[in-house]
Amino acid sequence: MRVAKYYSNSDLRIEETLKPKIGKGEVLVQVEASGICGSDVMEWYRKDRVPLVLGHEIAGCIVEAGEGVTGFKVGDRVAVSHHVPCYNCDYCRNGYHTVCDTLRKTNFEPGGFAEYVRVPNINVQYGTYLLPDSVSYELATFIEPLACVLRAQRVANIKPAQSILVIGSGIAGILHIHLAARLGAGNIIATDICQWRLKKAKDLGADATLDAKDYSVEKLRELNCGKLADVVMLCTQASSAIRQAFLSVERSGTIVFFAPTDKDREVQLPVNELFWRAERKLVSSYAGSPQDHLDALELIKLGRLELEGMITHRLPFKDIGLGFKLVAEAGESLKVIIKPQE
Repeated sequence: MRVAKYYSNSDLRIEETLKPKIGKGEVLVQVEASGICGSDVMEWYRKDRVPLVLGHEIAGCIVEAGEGVTGFKVGDRVAVSHHVPCYNCDYCRNGYHTVCDTLRKTNFEPGGFAEYVRVPNINVQYGTYLLPDSVSYELATFIEPLACVLRAQRVANIKPAQSILVIGSGIAGILHIHLAARLGAGNIIATDICQWRLKKAKDLGADATLDAKDYSVEKLRELNCGKLADVVMLCTQASSAIRQAFLSVERSGTIVFFAPTDKDREVQLPVNELFWRAERKLVSSYAGSPQDHLDALELIKLGRLELEGMITHRLPFKDIGLGFKLVAEAGESLKVIIKPQE
């Protein structure tokens, strides 16, 4: 079978390898659609482990089912989560499934940028989701990123009518904007350095936009009834964006660190200005639990979100290098989907 081996953002090679063999309780999925995530283009995170087969936003069809598999059969259309928790550790028992040690170790083989993946038993149990006929393979690639967004907004404890500043309007930021608007948030303001993305943000739910190059607290207040933002979603890794977040959050407000920074990035924290007498909160959110995935699938199934308009590129397997270039450049692209069977 074919796989796309990742050596760097500018070096992806289509190579031949053996189709994975499944064991007891496992399934083999023929991958029909695989989305490129912003984390896939974080070179610093990959460079010591290359070559790799990346890809975790996948959907496809079960073509083999091992002994003992229940609930699934050959021919089922599914989405599969690469990371799943154990449900038994202290983290899981306390509701923090996404920091579970098992979640950090689980994966499917060899990765979503392949014609087929082997889904281990634990992933079959806790991270494989049947797709209704109304959900296409392409739409199903949104389940994983949308699950991450759902969890982050729950962690932020967003209340109706609260104002939200989304810093960075790539696909993650756009999903935050669109979901918050659909769930009844108040004033939603988007920032980015790309005018094309700012227009997309406005089309998909932002009440106002600000060019990050010309951003100022005064402009934020003008767009938000004289106030700073109740919730700030950091969806970019730039140090300047982090500083903007510190300046832009209202008293009693929350900053959510959704996107990672470059490796070993440190920022100065204005402790008195941020916290003393202000009760601001800094929180982080990573990944999504199986329940978040199920909630995401339900939203997609119900047609509550306009996801088709976020898909900007559908590329055959041979053009995966172009896909990575588009995502890494963070320009006129949002959701880039690779079709391993084409």
